[in-house]
Amino acid sequence: MVPLVPPAPEQRRRYPGRLRVPGRAALAGIMYALRTGVAWRDVPAESVDCSGVTAWRRLRDWTEADVRPRLHGPDVSGAA
Repeated sequence: MVPLVPPAPEQRRRYPGRLRVPGRAALAGIMYALRTGVAWRDVPAESVDCSGVTAWRRLRDWTEADVRPRLHGPDVSGAA
């Protein structure tokens, strides 16, 4: 899945802000919200290592980058 995810934006040199949440933690938050049906703000950050808002933003970014159709495409496993 890593080759399908768009690269992270570059951090600014001055005032770089918070560190980016790893993609695996964001995916765990997305899966939790979609599986349980809770609101994004109710995703337990302690158990998935990611806030619900962060998971929602990452889902939005990945949706805009068309990750899901490529994830389910025929060339995911690397077999030709």
